[in-house]
Amino acid sequence: MSAPIRTLMFASANDPRRSLKAIAIGASAVCLDLEDAVAKSEKAAARTVVTETLQDPSVEGANVHVRINGVETEFCEGDLEALGASLPRLAGLLIPMVESADQVRHVASRLDALEAANGVTAGSIRLIAIAETAKGVLAASAIAESSPRLRTLLLGPADLSHDLGVELTADGYELFHVRSQLVLAARAAGLEGPIDGPFLGLTDDEGTRTSAQWAKRLGFQGKMVLHPQQLPVVAEVFAPSEREIVWAREVLVAFEAAEAQGISSLKLDDGTFVDYPVADRARAILRDAGV
Repeated sequence: MSAPIRTLMFASANDPRRSLKAIAIGASAVCLDLEDAVAKSEKAAARTVVTETLQDPSVEGANVHVRINGVETEFCEGDLEALGASLPRLAGLLIPMVESADQVRHVASRLDALEAANGVTAGSIRLIAIAETAKGVLAASAIAESSPRLRTLLLGPADLSHDLGVELTADGYELFHVRSQLVLAARAAGLEGPIDGPFLGLTDDEGTRTSAQWAKRLGFQGKMVLHPQQLPVVAEVFAPSEREIVWAREVLVAFEAAEAQGISSLKLDDGTFVDYPVADRARAILRDAGV
């Protein structure tokens, strides 16, 4: 099982200095952006820059992704062709503005051919689909089941808030239903928990913390970050806390002792009910904590 993406650091693909800095900063994963971060007039040049950046020694073994342009745009095919030779350096691709399962299947099919042409093991490059329109959110279940390459979904709050005509806040109440729908769609399809989009107050640590806490509470595995200042705040929120680790250990000690006696449910001293799902949750916490 892949380690959870607790922090997904974005950087403009046409700025090699920022790209390499993002890779070195210690995020769970990095995404070099060919979409919103690059002006239309610079798209072709950015492809050359990102392929050169991906050859840097620091990329070896790093969890690096690239966000391509949307399938319905004139730039998507050029992005995929340009990245073909760089696929061995990539963990995956992010697809923006996904509104149908067919869009994911199109990119997956192109990757089948590009992997074969570039000597990459079939299925190596994973996909993350970004839901950032009302249509995309409503199609989340079909999108989540679209391809074995799909790792999870990602929420794009900036475009979505514009589409819905709502103002983004730190607690995210305005997108509460949206976030819950993405979590349900991803988990029902057997995918990892989705990744939350960025909090746009780049230097507002309290707002970033609140936003991350709500995303975690709703079932997201991590959050996109746009600024280095956000990284430690988000990482702390999504990492298992010491309290959670202590609780998980207590649960497993008690449960395994009971199970050895043929008992599969029990009550802890503090009144907590424990059975197999609770024990599985405790194991997941310890696995995520690496202990």
